[in-house]
Amino acid sequence: MTSYRRAMRVVPRSALFDVMVAGLIALFAVLPLDGLSRVGLATAIGLGMAVALLVRRRWPLAVLVVISALALSQVLLFPPGNDPRGYDVAVLIAMYSVVKYSRRRWPVYAAAVPVMIGLVIEVHRQVSRTAVPAEPQVWILSLGSSTAVCATVWLTAYTVRTRRLYVAGLEERAATAERERDHLATIAVADERARIARDLHDVVAHSMAVMIVQADGADYAMDGDPGQARVAIKQVAATGREALADMSRLVNVLRDGDPGPADASDDRRRIGLDQLTALFDRARSAGLVVTEHRDGAPDGVPAAVEVTVFRVVQEALTNVLRHAGPAARIEVRLVHEATSVRVEVSDDGGGRQAAAVPTTGGHGLVGMRERVAVHGGHFEAGPQPAGGWRVAVDLPWH
Repeated sequence: MTSYRRAMRVVPRSALFDVMVAGLIALFAVLPLDGLSRVGLATAIGLGMAVALLVRRRWPLAVLVVISALALSQVLLFPPGNDPRGYDVAVLIAMYSVVKYSRRRWPVYAAAVPVMIGLVIEVHRQVSRTAVPAEPQVWILSLGSSTAVCATVWLTAYTVRTRRLYVAGLEERAATAERERDHLATIAVADERARIARDLHDVVAHSMAVMIVQADGADYAMDGDPGQARVAIKQVAATGREALADMSRLVNVLRDGDPGPADASDDRRRIGLDQLTALFDRARSAGLVVTEHRDGAPDGVPAAVEVTVFRVVQEALTNVLRHAGPAARIEVRLVHEATSVRVEVSDDGGGRQAAAVPTTGGHGLVGMRERVAVHGGHFEAGPQPAGGWRVAVDLPWH
């Protein structure tokens, strides 16, 4: 039993079945021929049909041509009294193989042509063996019964072919759907990683920039103005605690499974336009001079859009603090319209125009552009002719 299973793994079942079919045809070929002359030639014809059937799945049309030629040679070489032989069933098997395994459609219908021609020839040979002319009903009965057998074989093969192609189509669709699922999963993972990277950058970069500036100020004022140094140190501690709380919320979202950008997570519910005042105060405490202008009322603005506006302004302030220094002057304009929000953050460079231009290799500008693109908005960022940097965002919402 073990050796049989091992052999079945090596040799496909279809190949074993074809060998069995060819062996049966070969057995018919070597059976006694009831006094038929030229026995060796008839046996060779049958064995040729058997050998051809071994490759009927790979070259079905060629096999049908070969077997049809061998059957025609049998008609030309032998009298009708010995027809049909047992191995002549190979013609029907070859037709069945063409209908079932042909990749193109035209061989499916063309396979019946040589079979019907051979059928007419054989019926004529059998009916005309006697000297007395056959009656029409004899022709009709003989041709009808033989045609019914051949038609049954053809229809059976066509049904099996249709079923096989249907199953193959289902398998292909299933494989395509699986590949699409894997592709979408990969895209979702990449998108989620980018979103997490943006959130981490927004939480860490801004807070660290403020803490560094405050710590440097505290160190500078430690000897001359200890009170101011203590205020700066407290601001560093408060900023650190807030950053730690933001990181904790972000980690909780990752552990619990954030439903995605479309659903407001805990971070998105907490952060909004009303938090901009605290953001500006923190920037002012770091030394920046922030002037804000707001036009319109923020009525009906989606929570996700509010988060995007907050993060864009936060990142813009962080870039100013890092590249222009704490002496920079910043102007923030926030315009609320019926179905959009426009934000503009510009600075004067703080007297360091060369350093006021953020490098394009960082993640801040990329993160802002990605956040805006999620909402189908427009993002602009670049240096100003008079110095400094300008960030402009137009976020539509419906």
